Amino acid sequence: MTTTEPVQDWATDYDIFDPGYVRNPYPVAEQLRGTCPIAHTERWGGSWMPTRYDDVVAIAHEYETFTSQQILVTPLPPQMQEGAYGGVAAPPITSDPPDHHWQRRLILPTFSPQSVAKYEPGTRELCHRLIDGFIATGRADAATDYAQQIPVRVIAAMLGVPLEMSDEFTSWVRGVLEVGLTDPVVRMESRNKIIGFFASEIADRQAHPRENDLITELLGAQFEGQPVPVTYVMGVCNLMLVAGIDTTWSSIGSALWHLAQHPDHRAQLSANTDLWPTAIEELLRAYSPVTMARIVAHDTEFQGCPMHTGDRVLMSFPLANRDPSVFENPDEVILDREHNRHVAFGAGIHRCAGSNLARLELRIALRTWMERIPEFELEEPSSVTWAGGQVRGPRVCTVRFPKG
Repeated sequence: MTTTEPVQDWATDYDIFDPGYVRNPYPVAEQLRGTCPIAHTERWGGSWMPTRYDDVVAIAHEYETFTSQQILVTPLPPQMQEGAYGGVAAPPITSDPPDHHWQRRLILPTFSPQSVAKYEPGTRELCHRLIDGFIATGRADAATDYAQQIPVRVIAAMLGVPLEMSDEFTSWVRGVLEVGLTDPVVRMESRNKIIGFFASEIADRQAHPRENDLITELLGAQFEGQPVPVTYVMGVCNLMLVAGIDTTWSSIGSALWHLAQHPDHRAQLSANTDLWPTAIEELLRAYSPVTMARIVAHDTEFQGCPMHTGDRVLMSFPLANRDPSVFENPDEVILDREHNRHVAFGAGIHRCAGSNLARLELRIALRTWMERIPEFELEEPSSVTWAGGQVRGPRVCTVRFPKG
């Protein structure tokens, strides 16, 4: 059921692609927490959606019951049923123990704070270069001209693939995580382009290994004394491109959208640079972009809900991070919030391995913008457009500011 009929009852017929819900899902979540904290729908293949923090975290930890075999919020079309992304997984977020343990352990050094720190100078230079391109005009699209340009180039640099392909990479990612969620043809085409591209890159590294190249490094990795399967290398590349780009640009764009409307918060950050670490965490909490799916492995009852084998459960980290039982005044952005156990990067064994890189990109993108453009506002608030479903964030967000 993929009906476009308006939702009459969010508890029994929610629609995560409803335009109003995409723009602002939090009032619906607040209503559901008080009446039906775990909602159900038959739309988009059917799914359950918990809205309370504790339930989302519990499901994330119960990986034997709620598996990561498929993490997309809508079912794969029949021709793409094999693998989490249609023939190609994205380890470790699409794998369960015991494979999950070694698959995650192999990539953790790549995303340690020490390892990602080397990308800071290049990321800062990129941010300045992007701002140089529009600061003289006094207006820019904070989403398309800035936020969406940063993660794709950082990931390309990490993988050692052509930076000039960034627009194509962006199109492929949106084809999988945005347009393709409701259009199987676009999802299939985008998936095939990603697979074809990385198959070629991997073959090239096998024939011509490179130094300081992540794909070459992955091909040389071993597990239990044996080279890791090429499918694992393909999967990690897929993960970095698909999961590492849209999520981070959505966080950057959402934060700029917020700051454009809150001169008091801009003044706070300008007056007290020591506030940035807690401010970053608060913006991550308030505007968490990601919803992940889990598949029920066997018939079970969770919080009184009878869930059956194969059911899809949506773990909406954005909704969990607005739960008033965990966060005081959850709908208010408090830049110096002291207690902030947010789950913007997930929870449990599948917590985002790239969180250090995402934080680095978010910090540099926001601080560089604020240093160069401390005063800015939305040009027309009603013209801001949002994407939702799997990853929520602004796609068009035009701002104006004094010409530089």
